[in-house]
Amino acid sequence: MTLGATGFYIVSYGLGIYNLNLLLGFITPQFDPELEGPELPTKADEEFRPFVRRLPEFKFWYSSLKSILVGTAMTFFSFFDVPVFWPILLMYWFILFFVTMKRQIKHMIKHRYIPFTFGKKRYGKGPAAKDSK
Repeated sequence: MTLGATGFYIVSYGLGIYNLNLLLGFITPQFDPELEGPELPTKADEEFRPFVRRLPEFKFWYSSLKSILVGTAMTFFSFFDVPVFWPILLMYWFILFFVTMKRQIKHMIKHRYIPFTFGKKRYGKGPAAKDSK
C-alpha cells in the first residue's frame, strides 16, 4: 500500500463531470427564455421572479457534498482504481468545461440574465451611495 496521490483517476473524472453538471443546473434558468419568457404576475399576491434556477442552491450544495463523500468513499476500494492515462481525461474535462461554459455564457448574454448577485444596490444620496460608484 502506497500513500500519496496515485490512482483513482476515473473516480475523480466522474466526480468532476457530475459536479460540472450540477454547476450547469445551478446557473441555468428553470424556464428557457426562448420558449417561454418570464411571466408577469397575474394576482396581487404573486411575486415577479425573473430568474428561477433549474437546480436550487440548497440542492446544489447538498448534491455536491454527497458526491464528494461518495467519491472519497470509493477511494477506499481498490476495485475503482482503474488504470487510465490521466492526461487525456484531464484534457477532455477541460474541453468539455470550456465548450459548455461558452455556450452557457452566450445564452446569458443573449437573454440578459446573471444568475449571481454581487452585493446590495445602494440608492439615494449620501456617503453610502457615493462609495458604490
